[in-house]
Amino acid sequence: MKAIINQAIVALTVLLAMACTQESQNKIGRSIQNWTGTDGVLEVYAGEQLVRRFINIDKLSTAYGTSDANPRPYRFGYGYLDANLNMVKDVDEHKVYFEFSDYSTSYVFFENPR
Repeated sequence: MKAIINQAIVALTVLLAMACTQESQNKIGRSIQNWTGTDGVLEVYAGEQLVRRFINIDKLSTAYGTSDANPRPYRFGYGYLDANLNMVKDVDEHKVYFEFSDYSTSYVFFENPR
């Protein structure tokens, strides 16, 4: 009986996932990823030169207005400033809040491959 119930739950979950739009599936995926956490890296460039790196970022967020709830043209998050650009959180590197413009900042955000 337990096996039948488990199979029914799995089938229902699959059907619900298939019924969701791609945007809804992406939101669900991001929610799970935000819950489980990631090891994100944000690199900020001035031209072709890397000028800042933030590591151990769990997510980047889009800012929204408080009165109109419209998205703002910048993103923000928390991470460790990798001052020496060695991709390792050293003892003298601290967690910081950062924000950057979507329009004028050259950046790359990726999961740490290590």
